[in-house]
Amino acid sequence: MTSTVSRTFLQTTAVRVCAAAAAGALLLSGCTNEGTSKESSGSGGEAAQAADSAGSSGPTCTMEDYGAEKVEIDGAKVGFSQSEPDSASFRAAETQSLKDAAADAGADLVVTNANNELPKQISDIENLLSQDIDILVIAPVNSDGLDSALSAAKEKKVPVVTIDRKVTNDSCDDYLTFIGSDFVKQGERAADALANATDSKAKVAVLLGPSGNNVTDGRQKGFKDKVKADYPDIEIVAEQTANASRSEGQEVTAQLLQSNPDIDAVYAFNDEEGLGAMAAIQEAGKEPGSDVKIVSIDGTKNAVEAIVAGNYNAVIESNPRFGPLVFDTLSKFYGGEEIPEDIIIKDGEYTPDNAEEQVGQAF
Repeated sequence: MTSTVSRTFLQTTAVRVCAAAAAGALLLSGCTNEGTSKESSGSGGEAAQAADSAGSSGPTCTMEDYGAEKVEIDGAKVGFSQSEPDSASFRAAETQSLKDAAADAGADLVVTNANNELPKQISDIENLLSQDIDILVIAPVNSDGLDSALSAAKEKKVPVVTIDRKVTNDSCDDYLTFIGSDFVKQGERAADALANATDSKAKVAVLLGPSGNNVTDGRQKGFKDKVKADYPDIEIVAEQTANASRSEGQEVTAQLLQSNPDIDAVYAFNDEEGLGAMAAIQEAGKEPGSDVKIVSIDGTKNAVEAIVAGNYNAVIESNPRFGPLVFDTLSKFYGGEEIPEDIIIKDGEYTPDNAEEQVGQAF
């Protein structure tokens, strides 16, 4: 069972998983996009080579430590609680990746969608557990608030893997592992990209993401700390949430441009906010990408196409294709290997230098 899943994983993704016995830890690293080599990844070969190394951190957990019973992945019933509607490109790619990887592994995937509502996600998880799932994968709505759902899974001895947002609960007790990006590092890299686009001198509006999750906190902290440490001539003149929404990104940016007409750069939590900012800048009679630089995080096709058109300046990739790594990790877990608390994937970057060549790899 383990070898079959691992072969499938290696054939369908460029997310690289490297096992090393270092103080008993399992070291895992992921590359950029599923179905590509490192040289032809979603952010371009050179960008992928230059990206910071991915890996793992935190204490490890075995099947015995977790108190789980052995499950054969081939034939297993796996529940996936998605946090937000698949109308968002990131969520659509994420859900499809889980579906594809489950099919490759021979597992039956049952998908629910919380529509960005925490009470619904709790109800969804309880419903999945009532269907006697063997494994639970959660893309959390918030980092906090899933205590009762996680307790219910624990009572049924159903291992929980969280993806893209980390919960504040205890690993190897309330959940097995978190698989996702280094969000602080994403913010730092966005600061570097914005500095590159502005010659390290700008008045920046920061569009924040939804409150209550580690993604927003990390991307904000990484950006602000990096600016403060390395770019004294970049001034953050405004910060306001736009809730990862294109319409709110447009509305908030329009307001900020009116109250701060000297803004000449925007750092957006995600591409949807950034694309909304692009529209607002155009409506204000300015040229996005030129008069007002834009840097965001995600890797959606619309944003990468905007770079190609000259209306956008950079996108730090946040890889949504977790499926193969999720199932490979589960295979290792049930094979008796130690699984780290955090498994950090490797994200690339889209710039004017590689966007046209690599737009086809965006999601």
